[in-house]
Amino acid sequence: MVTRAPGLRERKKLHTRQALSWAAVRLAVERGLENVLVDDIAAAAGVSARTFNNYFSSKAEAIAARHLDRSRRAVAEFRARPREEALWTAISHAVLSQYAGDPSGSTPDWVAGVRLMISEPALRGEFLRAETLAEEEFAEVVGERTGTDPGWDLYPRLVAAAVGAAGRVAIHRWLSVNPPGLLEPLLSNALDQIAAGLPDPSASSAAPPRTD
Repeated sequence: MVTRAPGLRERKKLHTRQALSWAAVRLAVERGLENVLVDDIAAAAGVSARTFNNYFSSKAEAIAARHLDRSRRAVAEFRARPREEALWTAISHAVLSQYAGDPSGSTPDWVAGVRLMISEPALRGEFLRAETLAEEEFAEVVGERTGTDPGWDLYPRLVAAAVGAAGRVAIHRWLSVNPPGLLEPLLSNALDQIAAGLPDPSASSAAPPRTD
C-alpha cells in the first residue's frame, strides 16, 4: 500500500497539535490539572487560545491526545503491513514500531504524564475514550485482514481488545518500577503471550520470561 506523505500544511497542523498536547501534559504535571488554564497551554505552545480550541475541546482531551495519536499511528502501520504476514506478527510490528527509538517514552516528564492520566479522575475518562477510539479503528483493520465484520463478528473486536489490554497491563507494570525503564520490551512480552494463546505457565516447567 502506498501512503501519501503529508504536505507542509498537514505537518504544521500536526506539529501544533503535538506542541499543545505536550504543553498540557507538562503544565498539568507541574501545577496540577485544576491549576492549568487553556490560555496557559496555548501560551506555552506559542499559539492563541482560539487555536487551542480548534484542536481540542478540553484540557483532558489535549493531554490524552499523545496516547491517541500514537495508537492511531499503530493502526496506520498495521494497515500498511503486508497482507501475507501473519496477523499477530503484523500487530506486534505495528504496535512496537511506535515505541522503538523513542527516548521520550522514559523521560521523567512523560512518565509523570502517564501516571497523571491513569490516576487523575478528570483524565481517566478521556484516557479510556482514547483507548476505545483506538480499539474501534484497530478492529476495522483486523476485519479487513481476516474477512470478518467488526459490526457482527466477535473476532476482530476480541483481537483489538486484547491489544488494548496488553498496552494497559504493560503500562501498569512499567510504572511499578522506579524509575521506569523502557516500555517496549514489556509490551512485546505481553503481545507475545497473547499471540501464543496465553498458555498456563504452571503447566510448564519453564518459568515465563521476566522483563524488568
